[in-house]
Amino acid sequence: MSELLLPTFKYHPDPISSGSIVASGVKCKACNQSRGFMYIGAVYSSHELDDALCPWCIFDGTAHRLFGAEFIDPKAVGDYGRWDAVPGSVMDEVCFRTPSFNGWQQERWFTHCGDAAEFIAPVGSAELQNFDSSLYKAIAEESGFSTDELAQYMKSLDRDSGPTAYAFCCRVCGTWGGYSDTH
Repeated sequence: MSELLLPTFKYHPDPISSGSIVASGVKCKACNQSRGFMYIGAVYSSHELDDALCPWCIFDGTAHRLFGAEFIDPKAVGDYGRWDAVPGSVMDEVCFRTPSFNGWQQERWFTHCGDAAEFIAPVGSAELQNFDSSLYKAIAEESGFSTDELAQYMKSLDRDSGPTAYAFCCRVCGTWGGYSDTH
């Protein structure tokens, strides 16, 4: 199945390049079909669903309806009240019908302008250089490190082995935001 036939996720526009969806021949636990791709990000459910849901069953809400699957904690959308509040319909779409990502700690979803932002990718210091400098500033401010520690921390960011930054972009105004965490 072609990438072009994947569902279009409003809040996670490229889940293949972000690493949340991968090519796979495994059958989805929700639709019992092998559609060529599988979600490998965070999923919360009383059922064992790791690496077992296809993008289509996330997109149309089947995974949530059948298994109560959540792809991010609703309280983490907006970082437990630190970022903008969003309408319930946005919260439902992000939590129940959008592929998330794997963080080292509890995943959080950046919000801005009263909407959820698009998740772009996990990034390390090398990848961070390819983004607008405002993303670097947002990650640096969020880290809480002082000037002396900050430069070393930002250099240590690594997409695969942590600490890792998570890049988001506001769908309304284009502001870059996100956070970082480590294991």
